[in-house]
Amino acid sequence: MKYLESYLQTIIDRGNHQLADSIKKTVGDVAPQYLEKFSFCDHEVGLLFGNVQSGKTGQMFGIISAASDLGFPVFIILTTDNVVLQQQTIDRVRADLKGFCICDEYDSEIFTKNCLMEPTVIVLKKNVNTLKQWSNILASTGFMRGNPLFIIDDEADAASLNTLVNKNRKSSINRYLDEIKTKSACSIYLQVTGTPQAILLQSMVSGWHPYFTYYFRPGSGYLGGDFFFPKEGEAKSVVFTDTNENPLKSAIISHLVASAQILISSGKVCNFLIHPSVRQAVHTQFQNDVHKELQYCTNNIDDPTFMLELRNEFDRAYPKKYERKTFEEVHKKIKDLLLNNQIKVLVMNGSSSVTSDQYEMGSNIVIGGNTLGRGVTFPGLQTIYYTRTAKKPQADTMWQHSRMFGYDRDEGLMRVFIGERLYKLFSDINSTNNSIISQVERGLKDIKIYYPEGVNPTRKNVLDNKKVGIISGGTNYYPFSPENDTIEELDQLLCQFDDSEDYYQVSLRLIIEIFRHITSESDFRIKAFVSIINSMLADHPTAQGILLVRRNRNVAKGTGAMLSSNDWQLGASIQDKVVLTVYQMTGEKGWGGRKLWVPNIKLPSNVVYYDVNDDDQCSN
Repeated sequence: MKYLESYLQTIIDRGNHQLADSIKKTVGDVAPQYLEKFSFCDHEVGLLFGNVQSGKTGQMFGIISAASDLGFPVFIILTTDNVVLQQQTIDRVRADLKGFCICDEYDSEIFTKNCLMEPTVIVLKKNVNTLKQWSNILASTGFMRGNPLFIIDDEADAASLNTLVNKNRKSSINRYLDEIKTKSACSIYLQVTGTPQAILLQSMVSGWHPYFTYYFRPGSGYLGGDFFFPKEGEAKSVVFTDTNENPLKSAIISHLVASAQILISSGKVCNFLIHPSVRQAVHTQFQNDVHKELQYCTNNIDDPTFMLELRNEFDRAYPKKYERKTFEEVHKKIKDLLLNNQIKVLVMNGSSSVTSDQYEMGSNIVIGGNTLGRGVTFPGLQTIYYTRTAKKPQADTMWQHSRMFGYDRDEGLMRVFIGERLYKLFSDINSTNNSIISQVERGLKDIKIYYPEGVNPTRKNVLDNKKVGIISGGTNYYPFSPENDTIEELDQLLCQFDDSEDYYQVSLRLIIEIFRHITSESDFRIKAFVSIINSMLADHPTAQGILLVRRNRNVAKGTGAMLSSNDWQLGASIQDKVVLTVYQMTGEKGWGGRKLWVPNIKLPSNVVYYDVNDDDQCSN
């Protein structure tokens, strides 16, 4: 059986030709390079990532099918420690993958009896007891001593990584995952996520940094970061709550109009999500406020003032996926929804039990905190209301809470109510996500991550303090003991820049070329600076920097500040570009009589760059 062919046909038979084409492309890129060339003697780690809620599961199943055709007999799919999500995953495996032996967490007997006659897919929660049990099962059967194991870790940046790395111990889940991996003869461990920050900041020695990374683009109709947080212009769907007199009321009116447009067309559901703080008392307060606003709308449904508010929102809303109804039709449906109490208000938190079937149909308003994050999807989500901003925001957590992303949204009815500061944070995170994608698509191995000051890329307890360093924009960095591989070549490279000019605007590629002729000890990581500049070039291939060239400088080696006060001030005045200053020393004061070129670099201000140092010695 051709497992990939069978899976693609299943997708096509459902009428989703675009998804089938997308999966085919992913497999066509990944299989020849990483699956067909697998050595069957190593333990390799890879990363598959795409945008949040952009269809990772279909890509995962495509890779499983292709790997089965290449002789991989056992697959473990890991889900977050959530019973509902684990069951949703195994139900989808059973519906999509034909010809496989499919095992739930308690199906060890089925696994043993199958004896690898059919390729096996085991779906497990990332739960300590579950992983311990299956580590023992895999070991006791003996099947894996002579066979490769293929592990697909969905939401791999959650729970899987070692949270005790800075205490020289392994967290329980991380330990059992490592045990399952190493008990097989060989393995591929494919990490899957929409937020790869924590994974990309793992050190190679940890065993969890990916050997290869593949990004798959979302299909047509997907609304993602660039729709809500565009680089240029304004996002038409965004309303800033700072300048809105009653943002909750405005959001409810938006939801009413969207619900009516969708429900009197062919749509089945329209959801409105309110994302306040994690405190349950705040959820209750919002629940009460929502009921008050709905009651106001009900009491004033035919009032001219309220009708004008509805009309203004109606005039703005132009559905793209549904036929646009008349205002009279929309008003009539809103009246029906309100007077017959057809709008459900649901609170999702630790003290409430809300299931997905409660918001799969009709008009719903959902209020919650952390439970609205990773793995939870809301169909027909058209209105989002943000009220919270963490004191120390964490990029991957914030992005996972961006439940607005997805395929089944109607862009003409989308509304996001958000504060300007939080919007700026989301915009910055989106910019970094785009930078990561650009670096991966250009084939860069040392992917650099950067954020504005005050934003952390991920939780600190999974980053090795000995390996992950911070390079701050706006700070001057220079080496204590630099070397030039050939001073003559650097002289030639810099001969066109004389000292008469304060500075020159140059391509960042020239700055990289200058660094290729300079080496240094570990106090100055040339490799890190080159990787950062490469990440900038991935975003903007013609990106420019500033070059200052100074000759015959008699600065003592090891001095506390290399730059003259004038050059320091000149560099400090340039905030938005890389500034490289190179001094040609006279050779005196500790330089051994050699006219070395010494670099000083300053990166754009107010940005923090994260660097994973896996080298004992730094070089270019």
